[in-house]
Amino acid sequence: MTSRVIAIDGPAGSGKSTTASAVAALLGLPHVESGALYRALTLAALDAGTAFVGQRLVALAHSLPVRLDLTDAGFRPEVAGTDVSEPIRSERVTARVSELSAIAEVREWVNEELRAAVERHPRGAVLDGRDIGTVVFPDAALKIFLVARPEERARRRLLQDGREATPEAIEHEVAELERRDHLDSTRAVAPLTQAADAVPLDTSDLTFEDQVEAIVSRARKAFS
Repeated sequence: MTSRVIAIDGPAGSGKSTTASAVAALLGLPHVESGALYRALTLAALDAGTAFVGQRLVALAHSLPVRLDLTDAGFRPEVAGTDVSEPIRSERVTARVSELSAIAEVREWVNEELRAAVERHPRGAVLDGRDIGTVVFPDAALKIFLVARPEERARRRLLQDGREATPEAIEHEVAELERRDHLDSTRAVAPLTQAADAVPLDTSDLTFEDQVEAIVSRARKAFS
C-alpha cells in the first residue's frame, strides 16, 4: 500500500481539484493535480506551435521545462519557471487538453512526474485526476471516485473558470462535458474508469464542506 496517498478520480467538472485541495489542507498534505500537468503542456505546445506528437511533446516538456513546483501552498504548474496556474484554465487549453492527454508518451511522462512529486514528499499527498487510482497509484491507501449530475458539473466548471452560469452557458457546457467524457472514457490508453476498490461519492446534492468532510473522515480511518 502507498503510504498516505489519497487518489481522487472522476470526470471533468465533478469537483476533483477543489475538493482535493481542501482535503489536502485539512490533512496537512500537499495537493497534486494531474490535470495541471496536462494543461500546462497543452498551453506550452499551443504557444510554441508544437504538433501534438508524443515524442515532440515530451521533448518540449523536458526542454522548457514543464513541471510541478512544490511551494508552501502545494504543487503548482510551471512552464519555463513561470507559474501558469491561471492561463492553463483558458478555453483554448480546455478545448485541446483531452486530445493531448490521450497520447501514450505524454501520459507516461505525466505519471513519472506525479510519482516523482510524491517521492519528494514522503508523508504522502492528495492527487486528483482520471486514472490516479487505476494507473498512477493503484495501491493508494484511499481511492475516491467523484460523480455529479451533468448540469451541476457544468455549473461548477463555469464558476471555476470565472464565467456566468446562465441557462444557455450551462447547456453549452453540458455538451462540452459530454464530449470530454466520451473522449476520456473511450481512449485506448488509461481510459476514465472507476477503480474496483474506489469509494463512489455523488456530490450533486452535497455542500462543498460535506463532500470534503466525507473524504477526510475516510482518510483518517484509513491512516489510523
